[in-house]
Amino acid sequence: MASTLIVPGLRNSGPAHWQTWFERQLPDTRRVEQADWEITCLSDWAARVREEIDAIGDKVWIVAHSFGCLASVTAGFVRPESILGALLVAPADPERFAEPTVLLEEKLSFPSMVVASSNDPWVRSSVAEYWAGQWGSDYLNIGQAGHINVDSGHGPWPAGLALFERLRAQASQ
Repeated sequence: MASTLIVPGLRNSGPAHWQTWFERQLPDTRRVEQADWEITCLSDWAARVREEIDAIGDKVWIVAHSFGCLASVTAGFVRPESILGALLVAPADPERFAEPTVLLEEKLSFPSMVVASSNDPWVRSSVAEYWAGQWGSDYLNIGQAGHINVDSGHGPWPAGLALFERLRAQASQ
């Protein structure tokens, strides 16, 4: 079975976050560790994702949140053959972080799903939907779910795990 790579966003995902819960539910899971969880730099963060993919040495599934989605997508452009698929939850708006959007305007060559909400304080649903279109990702708006993090009530997230399982099933068809 392929490894799952957890890619958190700004400030990491704490012990109550759904990504940490995913780690406990899924076998053979690793988490990307950033040098500094308080400072976002897309090139640095994407390099850490690539390093983890290379260290695993086999194909991986990616489960990313917020700025971790941008880092995962950027790494995916460089390591497409190593990624089976990606669940991209509440992707960050690159313009909010002054990241050059032209570097992200490319289609991913592996299956992916963007999960967003209609009231995310960090990214408008129209922006998340735009990026899903750019990346060739399936898009799912789950309604009033905030940033889909602990602050919005997403500790254990069985519905999210079901979405990940659906992505994996679709990708293996």
